[in-house]
Amino acid sequence: MRRRWLAVAALVEWVGAGSTGCEQRAQEVRSEAELRQAVQQMMPAVERATRLRFKQHPVVLRRSRAQVRDYVIHKFDDDLPPPELAGAQAAYRLFGLIPDSLDLRRSMVDLLTEQVAGYFDPDSNALYIPTDIDPSQARVVISHELVHALQHQYLNLDSLVELKRQNDRRTAAQSILEGQAALAQILVLMPEQRIESLPNFWDLRTALGSQQQGMKVFGSAPLWLRESLIFPYLGGAEFVRWFEREYPGKQPYGALMPISTEQILHPARYAAGDRPERLAFESPTADTVRYEDGLGEFEIRLLFEQYLGDDSAAALFATGWDGDRYQVLGAGADALVWYTLWDDAAAGTRFFKGIERAWAKRRSGAATGAGGGTGRTRKSELKQLVLSGVAAVRLVDAPARWSGWRHVPAIRVGRAAR
Repeated sequence: MRRRWLAVAALVEWVGAGSTGCEQRAQEVRSEAELRQAVQQMMPAVERATRLRFKQHPVVLRRSRAQVRDYVIHKFDDDLPPPELAGAQAAYRLFGLIPDSLDLRRSMVDLLTEQVAGYFDPDSNALYIPTDIDPSQARVVISHELVHALQHQYLNLDSLVELKRQNDRRTAAQSILEGQAALAQILVLMPEQRIESLPNFWDLRTALGSQQQGMKVFGSAPLWLRESLIFPYLGGAEFVRWFEREYPGKQPYGALMPISTEQILHPARYAAGDRPERLAFESPTADTVRYEDGLGEFEIRLLFEQYLGDDSAAALFATGWDGDRYQVLGAGADALVWYTLWDDAAAGTRFFKGIERAWAKRRSGAATGAGGGTGRTRKSELKQLVLSGVAAVRLVDAPARWSGWRHVPAIRVGRAAR
């Protein structure tokens, strides 16, 4: 549910705070003519920063905040039509990553409308700048969105963001797009800045999050929404910085595009060619499948952070991930079956113990009381398994009277994802 066509205000705040002199360097841009001039002036610097050439010049236009909201709504509804949205919302409620009371569509639209500092639209080849943006931030936003305009000329961006029910792979792809734009943005605005001298980008998320607390919608959003919004920018920037050092002269596109957040979080896994196993549910199932997808290592971390409140423990419990897949079942979309695969038995056992603790808190309501309800009407079951020689853990959480308890959906392990 994170979209690469949005450049959030969080990034603007981060660049201004984390790169000394950036805000002072940015000249105020107010008129349409000044916007067009800024685009023309920045294009050569963007080409140098990315080592790519523009094949055509993008245009730049102003949009009111109401028009920005209309665009967000259009893109969101196009990307997540009602059946998909209902399934995803049910899934994140069952995992407890969002409260039962949260309307995902409304929350995402409100959050993104608040956070948008500018966006590039591939269909019109245009950069759009909100009319209410601080004039001193316009060049910061243009420098970032110009990178997306350039990426669009070498990549089919729509094919990346339209990966259906491949949540983790999609987040990895978005992290490349936003990470590259974040790094290039610094080089454009501060050409003397040595990228390698900057701190670990992902470690800046706490400071960035605290900056954003002043924004009403962001500050009240669940952990999953806040962290998912920030991760592609900071986690992606850290990976792209590593990639440019290890693979000089190459672009992280095509066959070199990472396929999992595990690879983004652990570049050494990427270099080693560590790819998640492919999981597929056996069919037919004993109940109606309302939705299906996977979390990936990053969202599994967020699940642990949500319930254990310990970043280090969350990272440890999610390490060794080798793929996962879940189904939301039942007429009421109230049954969850989730399989996770692990690199070895030790990683599987570590995850099992961690999720046992986390799910106990989830069901006791000690964390948020979010998603799927608590109390005596539900039943949870955790099992360690070995599937095709791979360590696995299965979690089932459903109403106690769910008919699927008699025949829990089975899954098969295929060849590693390509």
